[in-house]
Amino acid sequence: MALNKKAKKKGTDLKRSLITNKDPQSHISEQYRTIRTNIQFASVDKELITIVVTSSGPEEGKSTTAANLAVVFAQQGKQVLLIDSDLRKPTVHYTFNVINTKGLTNVLTRQSALEEVIQESIQENLSILPSGPIPPNPAELLSSKAMEELMNEVKDKYDMVLFDSPPLLAVTDGQILASKCDGTLLIISSGKTEIEQAKKAKDLLNSVNSHLLGAILNNKKLKNPNYYSYFEEQ
Repeated sequence: MALNKKAKKKGTDLKRSLITNKDPQSHISEQYRTIRTNIQFASVDKELITIVVTSSGPEEGKSTTAANLAVVFAQQGKQVLLIDSDLRKPTVHYTFNVINTKGLTNVLTRQSALEEVIQESIQENLSILPSGPIPPNPAELLSSKAMEELMNEVKDKYDMVLFDSPPLLAVTDGQILASKCDGTLLIISSGKTEIEQAKKAKDLLNSVNSHLLGAILNNKKLKNPNYYSYFEEQ
């Protein structure tokens, strides 16, 4: 799959990071809908509810991709939950302008119930579970029994659950999540992600028997504005 190159802005610039909500008729939004369709075709033989979105390294577009995919699935009428499982550098609360005083870490440490920390978003049918306070032991929390219980709980309550994960080559968190989810999307940034990095990321996913749905090529300059996307099945 491929996405056109677009400028990046930090903080709560919803116009740029959530283009699927602000400008659903744009060709970039159409690309996200095409990716949504490809994911649905990939789930013909296996129900896909939990999907982790990750990358080999930082700043390759995984968080923006996860957020916009969550929006287009919600626009389809599905009940969607976006979980910020990047417990080291969380950004989902910035993108959706929600409070991050409590979130996933509070649930995993059994300080709060899931329904107490989930927040509504600006997009109908889309709920947000922010990361919560940054813990000293992210990998341990993500591999805990509490995480398995949360996975089972959200599967019963939502049609689609997307996890924004840390980069694979930096820490083990992404592998842990990929081993637990129904499918994984690997984000590759054109001109930034090195071939060897992408290969190593794929090997790490294979090592935990992750169901790799495909790769999304991000930040790619396309000469033909009518060209939307391509799907690279793994």
